[in-house]
Amino acid sequence: MTVETHPFEPFLPENARLLMLGTFPPAEKRWCMEFYYPNFTNDMWRIMGLCFFGDKQHFVRQEAKTYDLQAIRHFLQEQGIALFDTATRVIRTTGTASDKDLQIVEETDLRQMLRQLPLCQAVVTAGQLATTVASRQFGISEPHVGDFSPFSFEGRSLRLYRMPSSSRAYPMAVEKKAAYYDRCFLPESATLRAGSAISHL
Repeated sequence: MTVETHPFEPFLPENARLLMLGTFPPAEKRWCMEFYYPNFTNDMWRIMGLCFFGDKQHFVRQEAKTYDLQAIRHFLQEQGIALFDTATRVIRTTGTASDKDLQIVEETDLRQMLRQLPLCQAVVTAGQLATTVASRQFGISEPHVGDFSPFSFEGRSLRLYRMPSSSRAYPMAVEKKAAYYDRCFLPESATLRAGSAISHL
């Protein structure tokens, strides 16, 4: 079976206070853009639209069946949100991006990634496998969906939040998923949103 290497560079703004981690991107044939959560049927950017703008279509370009990548990158940079995944090399056992069909060949060194983000206050995992990998690397118990586990890292106190998968395969309405994600954006992101004209609060 073919071993795939992660197609994207880590997105690590210097001001990042939040590190969001999935497992691994879908196959390129499913992309609508060259960036994280590139499948148009994945709801991550709709969740972000709801959480920060009160509009799930905020980043959506419906006619083109894609997302506004320039707006997304600007938003993440402004809000101090970093993105990567918990696996850097995988084997797709059936050709899908589902966790159950991914065999991780090489995990991301999450501790080294945190060293590149000195302002980071929280790590957010989307889905079961990402949560399992992160919890193991940080030596903590896995939090329940919507909850967090505190942990210490080189003198810093952080939280690992476990959020529901943004995949449509996860049986939950996007509005309910957004309500869960708001728990990790607040209160940690209160400083991110303070004075921001884009806050929906």
